[in-house]
Amino acid sequence: MPTSFLEIVELPDGRIALRRAEDEEALVVLDFSEDAKAFLQGHHVEVAKAMLNVGVQMAGKMAEGDFERDMEPRVLH
Repeated sequence: MPTSFLEIVELPDGRIALRRAEDEEALVVLDFSEDAKAFLQGHHVEVAKAMLNVGVQMAGKMAEGDFERDMEPRVLH
């Protein structure tokens, strides 16, 4: 992926998107349920920012070859 500035935006429908600053198309979209938003007491945007930040950092490490992946099956939870 070419280097460009990324921005995190809240879409009109309430979803949170990561996109290139010069593009309207989302690279990643996070959609919190109403239950999740209630649990987070309105702080879902901050949680989304943290989630996307870690994802971008991990993608950068993978692109640089600094990321080691286990070949064993992983449990996601």
